Amino acid sequence: MSEESKEKKAQVVDSVAEMLSRSSIVLVTDYRGLTVAEMTRLRRRLRGQGMDYRVIKNTLAALAAQKVERPALEELLVGPTAIAFSYGDVIPTVKSMLDYVKTSKSTLRIKGGLLGTRVLSTAELSALATMPPKEVLVARMLGNLQAPLYGLMYVLSANLRGLVTVLQARIQQQEVTANV
Repeated sequence: MSEESKEKKAQVVDSVAEMLSRSSIVLVTDYRGLTVAEMTRLRRRLRGQGMDYRVIKNTLAALAAQKVERPALEELLVGPTAIAFSYGDVIPTVKSMLDYVKTSKSTLRIKGGLLGTRVLSTAELSALATMPPKEVLVARMLGNLQAPLYGLMYVLSANLRGLVTVLQARIQQQEVTANV
């Protein structure tokens, strides 16, 4: 193997390692049967959502995964492989890719994903795609945290409201007896 070829491969490994380390989720696909036009359409669609979609040799991808301490990726690197690297929110990324697979007439197949250091099956990716957006989950969590506090506030203020009502009734009673 020539020095130039080794340098090119080292650059590819470094590039893939950098993308792996920056990505929030990685989706591994089998692109067999995709035409060049379909591949271009998919890349444009994913690029518009802040994702990179690359065809990478399995050996080079495995080396990059080991370099960034994500060796679990290797189990997905079987057969022709293209990898989608997402740098943003996980759920919209997975939804977008699954929608493309469902709506397109292509033969694209998702092998699995890598979230952090954990490998996700296609079933787990489908479940992840059905989750509500991050903002909705945060709003629900805040609502659940606030509910007990509001309940406590109403319970504590009920005694004060009762005391105020009794005092107002007593004041009115005093005024009535003072006027007589």
